[in-house]
Amino acid sequence: MAILQTLREKAGPLVAGVIGVSLLLFVVSDFFGNNTSQRRKADKYYQLALIDGESVSYQDFEARVQDLVDIYKMSGTNEVNEEMMLSLREQVWQQMLSEKLMDNTYKKTGLGVSPDEVEMLVFGDDPHPIVRQLFTDPSTGAFNQSFLVNFLKATETDEATKRYWLFFEDQIISDRLNTKLVNLMSKGLYVTGKQSEYEAGLTGNTVNFSFIARNYATVSDSAVNVTPDEIKKYYDGHKDNFKRTAQRDMEYMVFDITPSESDMKETETWATNEKENFAAATDIVQYINLTADNRHTGFYKTLSELPESVRGLAESGDRSAVYGPYLEAGAYKIARIVDIAERPDSVRAAHILLSPNAGRSIAQAKMEADSLINLVRSGIDFEVLAMANSEDQGSAQVGGDLGWFSEGMMIVPFNNACFSGKKGDLVTVETTFGLHIIKIIDQSPRVKKYDIGVVDRQVIPSSATTQRLYAEASQFAGTNDTYEKFNNAVAEGNLNKKLALNITPDQKELPGLEQARGLVMALFQNSKQGAIVLDNGSQAVFELPNMYVVAYCTRVQEEGTAPLEDVTSDIRFILAKKKKVEMISTEMKKLAAEGKTLYDIAAQYKSTVQDASGINFRSFSVPGAGIEPGLIAAASTSETGVLSKPVEGNNGVYMFVVNSASPTAAEDMAVVRERLNSNYQIRASYEAYQAIRDKKKVEDLRYKFY
Repeated sequence: MAILQTLREKAGPLVAGVIGVSLLLFVVSDFFGNNTSQRRKADKYYQLALIDGESVSYQDFEARVQDLVDIYKMSGTNEVNEEMMLSLREQVWQQMLSEKLMDNTYKKTGLGVSPDEVEMLVFGDDPHPIVRQLFTDPSTGAFNQSFLVNFLKATETDEATKRYWLFFEDQIISDRLNTKLVNLMSKGLYVTGKQSEYEAGLTGNTVNFSFIARNYATVSDSAVNVTPDEIKKYYDGHKDNFKRTAQRDMEYMVFDITPSESDMKETETWATNEKENFAAATDIVQYINLTADNRHTGFYKTLSELPESVRGLAESGDRSAVYGPYLEAGAYKIARIVDIAERPDSVRAAHILLSPNAGRSIAQAKMEADSLINLVRSGIDFEVLAMANSEDQGSAQVGGDLGWFSEGMMIVPFNNACFSGKKGDLVTVETTFGLHIIKIIDQSPRVKKYDIGVVDRQVIPSSATTQRLYAEASQFAGTNDTYEKFNNAVAEGNLNKKLALNITPDQKELPGLEQARGLVMALFQNSKQGAIVLDNGSQAVFELPNMYVVAYCTRVQEEGTAPLEDVTSDIRFILAKKKKVEMISTEMKKLAAEGKTLYDIAAQYKSTVQDASGINFRSFSVPGAGIEPGLIAAASTSETGVLSKPVEGNNGVYMFVVNSASPTAAEDMAVVRERLNSNYQIRASYEAYQAIRDKKKVEDLRYKFY
């Protein structure tokens, strides 16, 4: 405890100092600032979220993200890519959200974690899982307390180590608080005997029944009248059902950044001028690798496998000839024969992979390979050595056997070793994976193959082309700076405008638009309905990969309760369905009162009677009806041989007759109670937080910055 307490005591002045400097800067900036309104404007601009009335700034959030990035780097993660950054930001967000929402709950319930508890969670007989994970010896898989003690001693002298530990200590305390709250709530839940009996009784019967359905679609919408007053009354009583997220719609023009005719001609001229140099090259592969956009692969292909464009060159067999330039896959190319050889069409091989690592250099791997080869030549089975030594676990289990493969399926050095050698050869080759000992098990008959060398140059838009296209996009945006003008320009020029609907604030991509995050952010930050979309610099042209985009906001939906006019049609559909239920139910009751049987009623509706078997209260669906919980509940608890009352369902109104019912084997009440208790315990672990989350107002504005 002394070590941890000392650590916290030493960290206290540091934190206090940081807070003191922050307060000083705040006071000074307030004294010398122009006025408080500017500061409020800045605070509003940098507001990243509003959680239960408390503002979260972008600066605070980003500082915590960077702290977490540092922790990951201390843990051995050298490079943090964009995907990982997204994950870290989400992790920080969830942690801040939990802190803001739960801290008051912990205080009100009197929950806390004492220094003695932290001590037990770290040094006790049963350390916290985080401690176990951090200080488990990888060689033994066992928790090593000496590692922990030595690490904590290092925190007294090393600032980075201290930060690293304090981060995890905070996680331990937070997890402990959450566990206490969950335990407090779950222990307060109790399953009574009556509740257990009721639960067991729900599955008391399994029934077979016959039923008919009167679908809602059989009643014309014109047959029911829904008044504006009814719609308004329903809306006022069910506003929570019409909450929605923020969304935007936009229409836009794309200006594709494609090469111009002059760009094509310039690249073709380059390829033409390069023919003489290519023909004069003595080391063809080196020349290609130094000159072309793509390196030479070195794979041999049969005549039928070659692209049609170079088959004539291959058939000629002229190794000095240079064919081209020719346009293929957006690039101008010139080609020359590097080699012609008789090679197998496919090869079967096995290998032993020795990869360099912290305990083995490539030189040591070569020495191991020599030893293994000597063992093979002395009569030891290759398969046995592969199973014991190869680090390619996929093939090691089958003695290193890779099966049959054709040329080009393996990495180049491995490929060439297999296709250049002969059946029975034992060779070593080095690749990016490590050192391979290869045994060529078998080869198919040899055929004539060609190694064609290609110098390619991709046709890309020049700076003059991109500037011209940007100018066109800018001119379009400047001339058509309103949605009305945009539509007029589209109509007059017969232009192909595009649409993106139901865009949410956190979207990174849009259909047909890659890396569109900047456009989405601008759409939510700076756009009004019917206006052109502008970035923070008031520019209307957005540069995306291979295109410029000019966009117009066509619909704005803010987060919150939808206005009545936006959901009127939805409410009308709901109320019309309710009235159809009443109409159909009244008809069915009248027919039943007249003594009609289920089959008579089916004939009345020109329908058929369907059968369902093996249904109980826990059934998910009814064959022929679909997911109809109301029908399942009614049928599983009804008497046999009695025509039911009309039952409202998802797709229509039902009537049924239970033909037979058989009791389900009774469950032990203790088992039922235990199952219910377990369900409550599980629900308490997440529903407590969710209940608090739903009660508090959270305004997430991260889309403004990321």
